[in-house]
Amino acid sequence: MNFTRWSARLPGTQRRAAARTEQTVPTDRRGDSPVPAARAGNPAAAVDELPAREVLDHVPALVALVHGPEHRLAHVNDAYAAAFGPRPPGGPARDTLPELAELGLLPLLDQVLRSGRPRTLKSRKAVDGRSYTFTCTPVTGHGDRDAGVLVFATDVTDHAEAAERLRASERSQRETAVTLQRSLLPQDLEEPDDLRVAATYQPGGTEAAVGGDWYDVITLGGGRTALVIGDVMGRGVRAAAVMGQLRTAVRAYARLDLPPHEVLQLLDGLAVEIDANQIATCVYAVHDPNEGRLLYASAGHLPILVRDETGEVLRADEPTGPPLGTGGWVHSSGSVPLGPGSTAVLYTDGLVERRDQDLDEGIAALERALAGATGTPQVVCDRLVRSAGVTADHDDDVAVLVLQHPARTGPAAELFRNAALDLLGGVEAAPRARAFASGVLTSWRFPTELHDLGVLAASELVANSLQHGTPPMRLRLRRTDRRLIIEVTDGDDHLPRRRRADPADESGRGIDIVATIASSWGSRRKPGGGKAVWCEFLLPKSRPRT
Repeated sequence: MNFTRWSARLPGTQRRAAARTEQTVPTDRRGDSPVPAARAGNPAAAVDELPAREVLDHVPALVALVHGPEHRLAHVNDAYAAAFGPRPPGGPARDTLPELAELGLLPLLDQVLRSGRPRTLKSRKAVDGRSYTFTCTPVTGHGDRDAGVLVFATDVTDHAEAAERLRASERSQRETAVTLQRSLLPQDLEEPDDLRVAATYQPGGTEAAVGGDWYDVITLGGGRTALVIGDVMGRGVRAAAVMGQLRTAVRAYARLDLPPHEVLQLLDGLAVEIDANQIATCVYAVHDPNEGRLLYASAGHLPILVRDETGEVLRADEPTGPPLGTGGWVHSSGSVPLGPGSTAVLYTDGLVERRDQDLDEGIAALERALAGATGTPQVVCDRLVRSAGVTADHDDDVAVLVLQHPARTGPAAELFRNAALDLLGGVEAAPRARAFASGVLTSWRFPTELHDLGVLAASELVANSLQHGTPPMRLRLRRTDRRLIIEVTDGDDHLPRRRRADPADESGRGIDIVATIASSWGSRRKPGGGKAVWCEFLLPKSRPRT
């Protein structure tokens, strides 16, 4: 092969390396200069006379020169031979350069030969265990059969190993954040009597740091249920840690049985204390089966979607304040119908937000998906996630919480009953309430012991309301498949407290008696004014849920 007939367009890195090699060759020693003396004063002529083989052998990168459509080997330099062993010239690259075939470079050589343009294959591990970046440069000859490709392999093992260590560190940090995130989410959702709930959490893909999405279901007592979903802005362990603090705080504030907007007010102040530079969005909603509505408040979060029993999807109005952590805002509560047969969806922005479309378009697509998503809450969750195109490599965290208020018929409906009595006051109110409670509990076929305890609790709660409350007053009895709930409401805002009465006291024992005989009790202020005092009795044995 005559190397002086070849002309290669060397990439910049190799060109500089070749130039450094040329600089190391003595140019003006008499008698042993590789440049003819007659042309020693002409640098261009000196380069013309420099043998190509000598240039390639001095290049520190691995070099292989092939020619023709079969890529027959013309030459490998000393660095290439040291890495992979000597290679006899003349044979096709598939046979003489098997290491290139294993790396899939032969199709690349065809492409370079056809297009006349250089191509690069970055950081591939070769059979010698080291990593190389291969640059294939077209070489022109005197004919098509003479054209060839110059293959440069630059050793990037140190860079590849450093990059792999960095990726391993990032994977470890991400796994730590995901583990922390999942450990801070509820491991098992609470199961309200009147709702069926399911939730799913999908962390972002391996290229995305985990975020601070969370959800929760909290039973408040008296048949009421709080539902929460939120999203801490930011990524990584810090966002997950802030999320855990907010979720714990929500559960604590929920025990106060406050209206949704007051819970968000408390959370807003706490978020500022946790990290003044960290903000979060959140929806806090409360379901009361007696009202048939979902009362909620939103701090910069996406709207709740509700599909009613007819299949129509309603987007909840947004009495929305700014995200948590901004401070100085008075939040407000709104409500949306959630009757029997309805399904509600709470979600984070990872489900509907895309870089190539408007957020409202994503929410509208979710509405269409919800309109056609039937089945159990878990089935609805999975269908909504699939319809949104969420995959394992999704670029953002996704949290979805689905709740259904089932429409019960037949035998299942017998396990969920309501009865209410308006109390007008006067001396006849207490005996009338006792007679009403006794008749209702008898018709519900409760055992004698539970019947008597229920009548006693109703009598004490009514007596307390008559003594300390104001009209209007109402006694409500409710049974579910798992418990009996007794509730008395009146127009006074003062909440009762359990206290131990002295032996000489003639009153003050009613709440203490109720707390002693009931499984749980509590009180809360009503949004429109007044209060509700309730107690619960667990049924003697559980019945299958429907």
